[in-house]
Amino acid sequence: MADNTPSGSPSQMASSSPDASSLPLLLASSSRYRAALLERLKLPFIQASPDIDETPKADESPRDYVERLAVAKAHALRGSYPQHWIIGSDQCCITDGHIVGKPHTHENALAQLKRVQGKRIEFLTGLALLAPDRQCWSLVEPFNVHFRSLPDEQLIQYLNIEQPLDCAGSFKVEGLGISLFSALEGRDSNSLIGLPLIGLCDLMTEAGIAPLTLAGVHN
Repeated sequence: MADNTPSGSPSQMASSSPDASSLPLLLASSSRYRAALLERLKLPFIQASPDIDETPKADESPRDYVERLAVAKAHALRGSYPQHWIIGSDQCCITDGHIVGKPHTHENALAQLKRVQGKRIEFLTGLALLAPDRQCWSLVEPFNVHFRSLPDEQLIQYLNIEQPLDCAGSFKVEGLGISLFSALEGRDSNSLIGLPLIGLCDLMTEAGIAPLTLAGVHN
């Protein structure tokens, strides 16, 4: 059984709690899927897309990779948004010990899905929260997916219907992709969509931010 406990870098407590009435929040992603998740916390936010080099370093572990990219995405937007609290995230799928990213093409997506049939696959999501004073809290959220064994024609039909070409692992768990799985294993299935909300609330709490208090101010 894989360890589904989130791991993260040591963090410092913020010196003072942010003003709940004026907390500027930035999601460092152009993903509509991650934005839809963040909206569930009922906090106002804006989005911007960071431009970073996502090439893995030599001998870098998948956990270190996704955490580094999540932190890098947040820092990449610090110059343009110096007063914002910035949320960065990154995700990878691990198949046979190798990092698997977004397929981008139908052919790659089919190859990815065929490779994981009948297997338990680990997804890792790196998450970072960067404060205006450059303090940063981060963690890595693991989640396991058990894939069914399905014939190629069903996999092709799924890809034609949902076109998950911009999703790591070639599926959309929030849609028809749920039919590809026999079981899900982990504390927060939102991490499969790229933004673990339980982990984000953990980081906000560590930083002295009360998510429920903020939601009450803004609603």
